[in-house]
Amino acid sequence: MHDPKLLLLDPADNVLVAIQTLEAGDTLTVAGQRVNVPARLTLGHKLAARAIRAGEKILKYRVPIGSATQDIAAGEHVHLHNMKSDYIQTFTLESGQTFSTKHDHH
Repeated sequence: MHDPKLLLLDPADNVLVAIQTLEAGDTLTVAGQRVNVPARLTLGHKLAARAIRAGEKILKYRVPIGSATQDIAAGEHVHLHNMKSDYIQTFTLESGQTFSTKHDHH
């Protein structure tokens, strides 16, 4: 059973979605366990519906939206600090390289 402030979009999902702002220190029920919200989370943020292993796909609406970069405990905030998108590439520049958004038109 999950807290009514959290929504499970699909039974196959391993994340719950906040349907209202959660304040730091709030106590919620996730998978039958009491968990404390570590920091203020606004509408739409995700919390682990169960323990998620590093490398496991993050499922929302039964669709993989990324992969866990570390083990995530049930009730823990799931965001960029512990998951990576499988769809948005991360670009890095080597030392001395520059990035330009200008396009040459001939």
